[in-house]
Amino acid sequence: MKKNTDYPESEPDDHENIIPFTPKPQTLRQKMAETAATRNEETSEDSEEDKKYQDIWEQQQMRRAVKITKGRDIDLSQSSESQTVKKFDASISFPPVNLEIIKKQLNTRLTLLQDTHRSHLREYEKYIQDVKSSKSTIQNLENSSNQVLNFKFYKSMKVYVENLIDCLDKKIINIQEIESAMHALLVKQAMIFMKRRQDELKHESAYLQQLSRKAETSTNTSLAIDEKTQWILEEIESRRAQRRQARVLSGNCTHQEGTSSDDELSSADMMDFQKSQGDILQDHKKIFEDVHDDFCNIQNILLKFQQWREKFPDSYYEAFISLCIPKLLNPLIRFQLIDWNPLKFDSIGLKQMPWFTSIEEFIDSSMEDSKKEDSSDKKILSTVISKTIIPRLTDFVEFIWDPLSTSQTTNLITQSRMIFEEHSTCENEVINKGKQDLLKPIVSRMKKAIDDDVFIPLYPESAVENRMSPHSKFQERQFWSGLKLFRNILLWNELLPEDTLQELGLGKLLNRYLIIALLNAIPGPDVVKKCNQIAACLPEKWFQNSAMRTSIPQLENFIQFLLQSARKLSTSEIRDEVKEIILILVKIKALNQAESFIEEYHLDHLKSVIKEV
Repeated sequence: MKKNTDYPESEPDDHENIIPFTPKPQTLRQKMAETAATRNEETSEDSEEDKKYQDIWEQQQMRRAVKITKGRDIDLSQSSESQTVKKFDASISFPPVNLEIIKKQLNTRLTLLQDTHRSHLREYEKYIQDVKSSKSTIQNLENSSNQVLNFKFYKSMKVYVENLIDCLDKKIINIQEIESAMHALLVKQAMIFMKRRQDELKHESAYLQQLSRKAETSTNTSLAIDEKTQWILEEIESRRAQRRQARVLSGNCTHQEGTSSDDELSSADMMDFQKSQGDILQDHKKIFEDVHDDFCNIQNILLKFQQWREKFPDSYYEAFISLCIPKLLNPLIRFQLIDWNPLKFDSIGLKQMPWFTSIEEFIDSSMEDSKKEDSSDKKILSTVISKTIIPRLTDFVEFIWDPLSTSQTTNLITQSRMIFEEHSTCENEVINKGKQDLLKPIVSRMKKAIDDDVFIPLYPESAVENRMSPHSKFQERQFWSGLKLFRNILLWNELLPEDTLQELGLGKLLNRYLIIALLNAIPGPDVVKKCNQIAACLPEKWFQNSAMRTSIPQLENFIQFLLQSARKLSTSEIRDEVKEIILILVKIKALNQAESFIEEYHLDHLKSVIKEV
């Protein structure tokens, strides 16, 4: 029979009733003996043996089933007991309900829920932002081709600027050499005129002194003059004769001797100057012959930066390009200024120069493109003028300008006024400093002209009685020369401060030189004419205050001279000149003095002159 393995060996209930399924081993002899005895009984015994084992197996199965059933009954009983415990017992009493506690608990619960809700909202918003950021990143990645183009633009701009700087670094040396050569040529010419004027003044004055000494000694001996003085005097008279002839041909009959600039050059000197200037200008043209227009044409250069400003305005302004452009254009602007002479009437004006118009167009387009009202680009032109033009103009003022030349002074004032007008649109410390850097040398140069070039000799009345005498002519020329400088100085009245002009024109020139010469002159129409010319030079804005009854203090000496001349003329036959003097007093607002004079000399017919003011 087979061994039954359906039950575990460890069951205590079946341990004692284990049925041995296998008989004990027998020896070979026993087996042979039994074989013969049992063959006859085999048939009957097999059925009984099977039945016996079947009964034992059934009993074991039944015991096992009873054991499992008992375990289930125990679990069911325990489960039913627990359920009966949980049933509500109405007989049990609870404590009384407190509404405040319930309300407090509900509020606490509500607060917790609200906090949780807000936390969820914040997380939701964060997720929304993350989604937007992700979409933006995706969009940027999809538009990566634009980034590539932007990178190419910035890279090309960087390479362009580097090449431009390298080019200008190499050319600036040539520009400086040409600039210095032209400046030296103009300075040399100016020094020739200045030295010639001073030498001629010295020799002519020395000659007249010799004449005076000869007249005092009353000797008949001839005056000994060295050859150099003689040659200089002949040259002076020759140039004067040429100027007189030119004035006659032009119909200018009101010219006064001594007011000419005397800046004529001999034909040989003029040819040398023109040749030297031509050589410099030829070298000037060769500087950028081997350079492409993109690196030497200011308009093309500004166009590059304009493209940057239009495509990427944020990076353009963040890079402070408006501060870089004036420095970058400085060599090219100086290149265009090589042939510029602000003292010449026929010289091209700054506003007509290519660099000026290019910068103006660049600024105008900036104001159209930029949404900022205070665009930094609008300061480019003022910065260029302050850093490039004013230093160039200052060199002309210090070394080339002749304050005695009316044409040079007028042209210089025109250029300076234009510069100050451009500065007025943009005020800052740098620009104000540029203006002061220009005005200071102007004032210094005029002071030097007063000290070095004004000389009005005083001769005895006997020497100047004859208006055709050399002494009288020389004195007249020197007076009118000083009056010309006086007029040129007061032409700056709109640019220089009033106190500075009054100190220079009135304090240093009028009171120190012109008044003394007038005091030494013979009273008459010529003196009144000179006084009229002096009054005509005075700026009208000094006397615009209608409440003024007395003139400015610096004119007190001039007023006293006018009153003195009027007294002398009122007792002479030339009484008509007195009215001219009264008119001069009225013009310079010396009304109190004029009224007193009229009352003193009973000139009632002149009272109307004062009433008309």
